[in-house]
Amino acid sequence: MREDKSVLVVTHLSQLLDLITGFGGFIVPLILWLTQRERVMAMDEHGKSIMNFQISMFIYAIICIPLTLLFGLGALGLIGIAILMFIFPILNAIKASNGEAPSYPLSLHIIK
Repeated sequence: MREDKSVLVVTHLSQLLDLITGFGGFIVPLILWLTQRERVMAMDEHGKSIMNFQISMFIYAIICIPLTLLFGLGALGLIGIAILMFIFPILNAIKASNGEAPSYPLSLHIIK
């Protein structure tokens, strides 16, 4: 196993593909995690954190959709999710470059 912080940084930043493609922010980190977790130190921990965050944000977005139709409050939730999905990949990429563990707020621990 090798230590490669640049792969960890790219894995976190690849989540931002959601802004461009709408779905690449889930697929690219998933592929990087599955192919590199045996080769790169700490990739398994970072990959699980990213996947848990992505799945959690998807679940929260699904919950916000009917809330938007019923109360209009879901729109605020979707805006909050968009902000979290922009800020936290960048913050965790910086943490990865410094050798720190990732931390994503409001993440459900689905993948352990």
